Amino acid sequence: MDLLIEILELDSPHSPYPRAFVEFGVQDYTESNTRYLLKKRNFMGFIMDGNATHIESIKKDEIYWKHDLQAQCAFITKENINTLIKQWLDSRKLENIALLSIDIDGVDYFVWEAIECVNPAIVVVEYNAVFGDELCVSVPYRADFERFAAHFSGLYFGASIKALIALGKAKGYVFIGADSSGTNLFFVHKSLESKLCFTTAPLQEYCSIHHARQSRDTFGNLSFLQGDERLRAIEHLPLHTCKDFD
Repeated sequence: MDLLIEILELDSPHSPYPRAFVEFGVQDYTESNTRYLLKKRNFMGFIMDGNATHIESIKKDEIYWKHDLQAQCAFITKENINTLIKQWLDSRKLENIALLSIDIDGVDYFVWEAIECVNPAIVVVEYNAVFGDELCVSVPYRADFERFAAHFSGLYFGASIKALIALGKAKGYVFIGADSSGTNLFFVHKSLESKLCFTTAPLQEYCSIHHARQSRDTFGNLSFLQGDERLRAIEHLPLHTCKDFD
């Protein structure tokens, strides 16, 4: 992430993007896509999570007084996301941000689709590699969607890589790759594409690198499903077919 910030010159005083980020689904913020930018690049940030205990933990961390960070407890929906972000933008006299990170383990596709109040340089969004590279799908939208309530396995959430790439294209973003764990996808605004020299791999490769065995059984214990076993566990559940803009 830090290298991408440098290549796109988002740390430069001449950058049209402010040194600011929004990230939601941060849990207690000990693992995140923006913490480094806050601590080492002195970005300002707005973070959200639906768990009040996590937010209180963040506010007790020294980073909360050392940096311009606002943490808010909020259950994110496509109906409230623009209002939440806009309120923070107005409080900091901002009109845009450099980076947006989406990780709510649920209806991420629909929330990103709904966001209109910012057009960041970089978007990071979690995908569900279990859906594979051929399906252009998401879990259906529900404002109250919760991952383990939707299915005990915890495997039924989010959207496929193909769906998110198509959505990114429709919103003016270019897919540039995924992290090595097969968890997050990275996009840059199409106006910045010329600054990068990159080649993406076949989409199947971004799904096959995801080896996490975090599935649960009906008692909430880890069941360690792997490979195609994960998709078979949820293949009976409904999926929303997303628009494929190719």
